[in-house]
Amino acid sequence: MRTAVVIGTGLVGTSAALALASRGITVHLVDRDPESARTAAALGAGTDGPAEGPVDLAVVAVPPARTATVLAAAMRDGVARGYLDVASVKGGPRRELEAMGADLSPYIGTHPMAGKERSGPLAATADLFEGRPWVLTPTRDTDTEVLNLALELIALCRAVPVVMDADAHDRAVALVSHTPQLISSMVAARLEEADESAVRLCGQGIRDVTRIAASDPRMWVEILSANPGPVADVLAGVAADLDETVAALRGLQSADEGERRAGTEGIQDVLRRGNAGRVRVPGKHGAGPAAYEVVAVLISDRPGELAAIFADAGRSGTNIEDVRIEHATGQQAGLVQLMVEPSAAPALAAALRERGWSIRQ
Repeated sequence: MRTAVVIGTGLVGTSAALALASRGITVHLVDRDPESARTAAALGAGTDGPAEGPVDLAVVAVPPARTATVLAAAMRDGVARGYLDVASVKGGPRRELEAMGADLSPYIGTHPMAGKERSGPLAATADLFEGRPWVLTPTRDTDTEVLNLALELIALCRAVPVVMDADAHDRAVALVSHTPQLISSMVAARLEEADESAVRLCGQGIRDVTRIAASDPRMWVEILSANPGPVADVLAGVAADLDETVAALRGLQSADEGERRAGTEGIQDVLRRGNAGRVRVPGKHGAGPAAYEVVAVLISDRPGELAAIFADAGRSGTNIEDVRIEHATGQQAGLVQLMVEPSAAPALAAALRERGWSIRQ
């Protein structure tokens, strides 16, 4: 691949363009908002000038409701040798193209499993896709050349290719992406009218659960409108669990010992099933989940504190696998939770204590 056109310069489109441009591909940027394309070009994602002829690959990065229409127009205009989209649903756009009578041989549906709460070209980064799954949904009609172009794009973006059936993909993302967004938003919505005294108690748990609730509502309405059935099916199962959990909690309030016992068993069951499901979530670099030990360090809210603790941790020879920061309510301080291999935790804690850090058990 030497040339590409990216149609749609939002977060995903601009991130893909940045990755391609950084690896020497000539990228042309197109957006119905010329200012967005100019912004992406100013970031180094390519040029907002037109290509002189057909490019090697067209990447369509527009909302699902517009994906098929934009693809069909690009194919009709012959802008590229191969075409793919990066929409978060796959079955609908393909069926729309079929209904339009489009030739599907130069097209493949794809979906990079990466994103942020923020949208637009200014949120884009060239490393957005590194190590992340990138789903491919080829059909019997897909040209081998187009599949190879898609695989080359994924390699240049340093993502991990995963081949799936389009409808199976849509059911999967309903479970692992679309439903979590709605549940996060529902939990965050409980905070809207909550007493200020309650909100001030927010800790890391509520921050974790509501992080993605900061996402753009307009974008998510478009995504959910393209995959409503599978999402509703998953939510129906969650609703059944909620009903059972509410009943169990009511049982814990009962004066009847049998009802309290049943309530306890019900809560234990949902928590146990949650443990079992969480274990299946892939860990670092897509490998199996790993159990890390947390070394919690008290830090003050001063410039350079994080850099200092990472430097001291590095001097100890310990590899930090993950990190979280929990801010203390009402104080200019917080806890940095350094996650390391269990065998490395004692040595790291000892090394940090020697350097004057306060370690919390």
